[in-house]
Amino acid sequence: MTDIQFHTLPGRRRIAFRHAKGAGPALVFLPGYMSDMTGSKAAAMFEWARAQGRSCLLLDYSGCGSSSGDFAEGTLSAWRDEVLDLVAAKCPGPITLVGSSMGGWLMLLVGLALGDRLAAMVGIAAAPDFSDWGYDEEQKARLERGETVHEDNPYGPDSTPTYAKFWHDAQANRRLDSEIAISCPVRLLHGQNDRDVPWELSLRLAQQLRSDDIQVTLVKSGDHRLSRDEDIALLLDTVARLPIIASRS
Repeated sequence: MTDIQFHTLPGRRRIAFRHAKGAGPALVFLPGYMSDMTGSKAAAMFEWARAQGRSCLLLDYSGCGSSSGDFAEGTLSAWRDEVLDLVAAKCPGPITLVGSSMGGWLMLLVGLALGDRLAAMVGIAAAPDFSDWGYDEEQKARLERGETVHEDNPYGPDSTPTYAKFWHDAQANRRLDSEIAISCPVRLLHGQNDRDVPWELSLRLAQQLRSDDIQVTLVKSGDHRLSRDEDIALLLDTVARLPIIASRS
C-alpha cells in the first residue's frame, strides 16, 4: 500500500486513493459501511487490474481508512460526491462500478449521476435502502430523534454506530420503491449464507433496475463478505466477462 495518494476536495478534505492507469472502462471499487480500500476484494481487484493493464481506482471515503474527516459526519450524499469528484479527476471515459454491501447502494447513486459514462455495475451483497429494512421501529424512532444507534459488530470488538445524520440522508436516498433509471449491464453476487443482507434483496434490486442485461449469482455457502478465495475468483471472473461497451442510461 505504498502507492496511496491524496485528492484534496473543497473544504480541505483529503481523500486517500490508489490509481492504476490502463485501458478502460475504469474499475472503481466502492467499499461498504466503515470499510476501506485495504479489504481483500478491493486489493485483489486492483492487483488483477494492474496485471491486465486495466484502469482501476480504489478510495477511502472521508472519515474512513486513510482519508481525513470524522466518520460521524459521513453520509451517502457526501461520499457520492467524493467518488464523483475523484472519478472526474482521475478516470476519463467510461466507468464500471463495483460496490460491496453499502457500496452497492452507493454505486446506484454514483451510477445515476454518471449517466452515459456508466459502462457496467457489479454488486457484492448490495445493500440498498438498509436504513429502512435494516432497523427495527424502536431504532428508527431513536434515529429520528437524533440519537446514535449502536449494534453488535460480528467482525470486530467495537460496536457499529449509526449516526442520525447518516440515517436521515440515507432515508432520502432510498431507491428500491421505484424504477432505477440505469440501463447498463449489471451483475449481482450474493451469498445465501449472508446474515447481514438478505440475498432476496439482490433479486428485488434486479427487478427495479431498468436494464435488461442483469445476472444474479447466488453462492449457496457464501457469507456476507464473499471474501474466500473462491468468492474473489468469482468476482474477478465476473468483472473480466463484462461486455466492454458504454451504457445508455
